[in-house]
Amino acid sequence: MTSLLECRNLTKRYENKTALSDINLDLTAGHIVGLLGPNGSGKTTLIKLINGLLYPTEGSVRVKGHEIGVESKRVVSYLPDHMFLNDNRKIKYILSYFSDFFEDFDSAKAYEMLGRLGIDSEAKLRTLSKGTKEKVHLILAMSRRAELYVLDEPIAGVDPAARDYILNTILTGYNEQATILISTHLITDIENILDEVIFLQHGQIRLHATVDEIRQREGKSVDTLFREVFRC
Repeated sequence: MTSLLECRNLTKRYENKTALSDINLDLTAGHIVGLLGPNGSGKTTLIKLINGLLYPTEGSVRVKGHEIGVESKRVVSYLPDHMFLNDNRKIKYILSYFSDFFEDFDSAKAYEMLGRLGIDSEAKLRTLSKGTKEKVHLILAMSRRAELYVLDEPIAGVDPAARDYILNTILTGYNEQATILISTHLITDIENILDEVIFLQHGQIRLHATVDEIRQREGKSVDTLFREVFRC
């Protein structure tokens, strides 16, 4: 099966630190994949390499056969782990900007999701609570008709009710032929939606398996295995 995301001998070093070491990874279409590991394991570095925000020291990353660049970015929708929008802009302006910038942005879908949440598109972003801002960021990411969604800690720092909405949005807001790579440390909250998991430790892949394989082979949940592997 053709890889949607392909990493070969991917290494990222800084002056005195190796963030990722010799990563080999293939992800195919149609899956929700958890990228799991403790702080400092290399999750965000990998995500930034996939999105062209960092460049490999060695090795390569390809998306749908393309090196990271204009063509790969056409099919990747990225949600970073921090807020990046102008707080003084109205939500409708932000949607218009995304519609102009991304040819696959579905404005009707974005407005429909805003309506379901009761978020006023005339409101300025700075008037919203942190949890509601998180939802707006997620709506923007999930309103693209992308083939690979890369979500960095999308449920961190929000209340349980907001997490439920965010997870529901992830499940209902993407093309089932696409793949979602979701980084988080809140495993119990997302385990039920995952098809595969990747455990990262010290910049290396410790485990890449389907959730069913883990349950059948190990006889335990992903969260329990994670806690044993990383002694949480």
